[in-house]
Amino acid sequence: MRWFKSFGLVYLPVSVMGWAATLLMAAFAAQVFLFIDSRSHSVSDTLYGVFPYWVPTFLLWAWLAGRTSTERGRSA
Repeated sequence: MRWFKSFGLVYLPVSVMGWAATLLMAAFAAQVFLFIDSRSHSVSDTLYGVFPYWVPTFLLWAWLAGRTSTERGRSA
């Protein structure tokens, strides 16, 4: 089951499930950004507000991409 392909330090989706996971992550991140930015008064307010949501989301996506990439199983 290959959802992503390793491309240097990033992962590129190569299947429908990979694209779905990427688009869901991006939609969630955009929705959180728009909600928090509409209620913040400065750039730092926005960054402090999105940090607790974005970091776990991107870490989960990176973990999923690493587990389902074509590079899985290769030893370093």
